[in-house]
Amino acid sequence: MKNYLTIQNEDLSETKVAEPESPVGFTYADYLTWNFKERIELIRGKIFKMSPAPSVGHQKVQANIFGEFFVFLKTKSCKVFVAPIDVRLKGKPFRKKKLRDDEITTVVQPDIIVVCDHEKLKDDRSVDGAPELVVEILSPGNTKTETKYKFSLYEENGVLEYWVVYPEYKQIHVYLLNENEEYGKPVIYEANEYIGSVVLTGLSIPMNEIFKL
Repeated sequence: MKNYLTIQNEDLSETKVAEPESPVGFTYADYLTWNFKERIELIRGKIFKMSPAPSVGHQKVQANIFGEFFVFLKTKSCKVFVAPIDVRLKGKPFRKKKLRDDEITTVVQPDIIVVCDHEKLKDDRSVDGAPELVVEILSPGNTKTETKYKFSLYEENGVLEYWVVYPEYKQIHVYLLNENEEYGKPVIYEANEYIGSVVLTGLSIPMNEIFKL
């Protein structure tokens, strides 16, 4: 007899899912069968409910960054995408390997991603592997656990450049992968400055434009 997990939805309804049969936890194959009323992510085989729907301010900041990326990349090969879009992360030993759906235990939905390797876009369902650049916009609903997991995941999977946006403080912390494939101390950008990118060479965005609400 199967055991079930109960997921509490934001509207107080409940969704039940069978406990994973795999010893590694839930997989992308399980994820594809679910029909939750809210967005979730799968991190190392465990279900993580995403924060409630982003605030208007969050969405404006997201739109501002996406708009700048979109215009910059219009004539370039890298592509920018905005959430919701599934990103399948496979872990350091399997970054370049094709894995079956039931072998993948991490599926996340970053706020904005930039993908330069078109091999990762061949499966129309989702992005197969780590983007070159990830942007996560924090809100009061983000937990420390969620933030810590994401940092670890993006570092382990080789995300070259990781932006953490703090709308409340009008700051962006940019982490770059070093030669040891680790994130060092972030470069912090604040109001009245211009933010650039290592992945998107030549990009220059006024911070005041990003946080213009």
